[in-house]
Amino acid sequence: MSANPLLATVGQPKAVLPPFDRIQPEHVRPAIEQLLADSRALVTRLTAPGVPATWNDFAAPLGDGIEHLSWAWGIVGHLHGVNDVPEWRETYNDLLPEVTRFYSELGQNLALFEKYKALAASPEFASLSPARQKIVRNEVRDFRLSGAELPEDQKPRFQAIQEELASLSAKFSENLLDATNAFAEIVTDEAELAGLPEDVQLAARAAAERDGKAGWKFTLHAPSYLPVMQYAESRRLRQVMYRAYATRAAEFTDGSSKAEWDNTPLIRRILELRAEEAQMLGFDTFAQVSLVPKMADSPEQVLAFLNDLAVKAKPFAEKDLAELKAFAKAELGMNDLEPWDIGWASEKLKQARYAFSDEEVKQYFPEPKVLGGLFKVIESLFNVKLKPDAAPVWHSDVRFFRIETAAGELVGQFYLDLYARETKRGGAWMDEAITRRATAAGIQTPVAYLNCNFPAPVGNKPATFSHDDVITLFHETGHGLHHLLTRVEELGVSGIHGVEWDAVELPSQFMENYCWEWEVLQGMTGHVDSGEPLPRALYDKMLAAKNFHSGLMTVRQLEFSLFDLRIHHGFDPKGEKTVLDVLNEVRQEVAVLIPPAWHRFPNSFGHIFAGGYAAGYFSYKWAEVLSADAYAAFEEAGNPFDATTGKRFLDEILSVGGSRPAIESFKAFRGREPSVDALLRHNGMIPA
Repeated sequence: MSANPLLATVGQPKAVLPPFDRIQPEHVRPAIEQLLADSRALVTRLTAPGVPATWNDFAAPLGDGIEHLSWAWGIVGHLHGVNDVPEWRETYNDLLPEVTRFYSELGQNLALFEKYKALAASPEFASLSPARQKIVRNEVRDFRLSGAELPEDQKPRFQAIQEELASLSAKFSENLLDATNAFAEIVTDEAELAGLPEDVQLAARAAAERDGKAGWKFTLHAPSYLPVMQYAESRRLRQVMYRAYATRAAEFTDGSSKAEWDNTPLIRRILELRAEEAQMLGFDTFAQVSLVPKMADSPEQVLAFLNDLAVKAKPFAEKDLAELKAFAKAELGMNDLEPWDIGWASEKLKQARYAFSDEEVKQYFPEPKVLGGLFKVIESLFNVKLKPDAAPVWHSDVRFFRIETAAGELVGQFYLDLYARETKRGGAWMDEAITRRATAAGIQTPVAYLNCNFPAPVGNKPATFSHDDVITLFHETGHGLHHLLTRVEELGVSGIHGVEWDAVELPSQFMENYCWEWEVLQGMTGHVDSGEPLPRALYDKMLAAKNFHSGLMTVRQLEFSLFDLRIHHGFDPKGEKTVLDVLNEVRQEVAVLIPPAWHRFPNSFGHIFAGGYAAGYFSYKWAEVLSADAYAAFEEAGNPFDATTGKRFLDEILSVGGSRPAIESFKAFRGREPSVDALLRHNGMIPA
């Protein structure tokens, strides 16, 4: 094995677990340069005139060979996300243009394109498995979207666009993280801590001590920011935190931003480049490009879906807000609710209406019980076993697990990185480390990364999670199961590979339903002090409050989805209208809560400017339709763990990965087209 740990897969029949205990930034350039050279040599060899355009002679060795590069670069990208220290940031950004250039060259390689087209038109194609046929069709489609059919004199410009977009997306994410890290509010008056949970106060005290300061330190990271907005009696503290959070990575020079972190020019440039890319490919807008590999047929179809949902949801949102305002005036003495009051007043209303608080519930979800309950759900649904495993990790908090069949055969493995850190990008996400495929040496089992940003333990007690945190964990695990429980043996459509982007959230949102089942919560709760499980009376209150402000939350998601689609469809980034103008237009149509004029939501919308959701954020709402309808099959069976339904979900949704169109998988599971009724019922918008 090579001394460079990032070359560990070269010459091996299967990918190996990332050697995080040995990888250093100085390994990256020599390894990636060698893998790029190897990959280019492989492409040259396979596109030579004498190489037949067959699966075994061409397609299979191409996929196998380039996997070495994707494995190594995937590790570098992962470390950039979870350990964003200066050395790794510099290393990642140093190689990003070169890696982007290679994949851009690959997508524009006419010789490769001709080979795939020849394979698709050959007599052999009909004899290929459905999974292999899907890979070939996907490749032909993706070559067209990568500019392979462009005139030769236009390809350098198209390639330059891809490189600049990759660089801008990385910079957007880094600016957001830097702005988030830069802000801290040091509280020295203990009276301002009123209302804050004890564990939040302890964490704030510990954070201040680490900085050598007296008092309590509050930051814009979710475990610190969200409790302040929900519980802090100090209106001043809430206002300061809200302003800093709302203006992250913006043009303002106070609070959480600096001029060099302003994402505003990046947003406009990203949109300009995406529009130019679309025009070069023969499309009118980038939204049309984005939808080619998705379930939806056109931007107009998506807009109709979102607008129809908005019409149904907005009356519920208006009712939610009217009730909140009336409560705030009558019970809290507040005639005017400011944006920084909404979360706090909502929590007060929920406590008054349902006689419980999220903080009370949180005490029943210590980490060991939550993980045990999650694992039991997976084992019961899919007839597998989860066990602790060992592997090198990137941080001492990270744990590693394995999934086995009932007979003890390895199915897959995953890393679990639960806690927030200043060097870790925000949010929660699943990513792949290794993908399942067949090799000459046997099956290569899949490996996933599951990343969250939950509050770490303070003192001797285990970490406790809010119910929303638990839902997030189940959500990301659903993505992981989609990757890990696949039975497909072809790299290009195994697990989440090849799954339409607006269907990829189906398994994740499906798993969220189990966070509301009494049978599940009984086994996954135990008070952090007494060990007593969640009382039935408290569960009943939680269930009664399940759709509390669901109207407000629905129109908020629709606001994000419509904004995303409109700035990618019919918006001229070089025109006088700004993205904020578009956002304000959307808000006037669907929102009931209008933030201050200085709010800069787009500057932190990483999903569409630094992630893969550009002109695709609607996928969350569409996947909610699919997931609610899928879970309704278990409701109809009368048992959330119905073995027959669980096996069918595994067989028809999870195990097939991207080997067939997602709508076919859904219909194979449900026996019909998806219906929006289950989502509206789950959200309390039509009678149960």
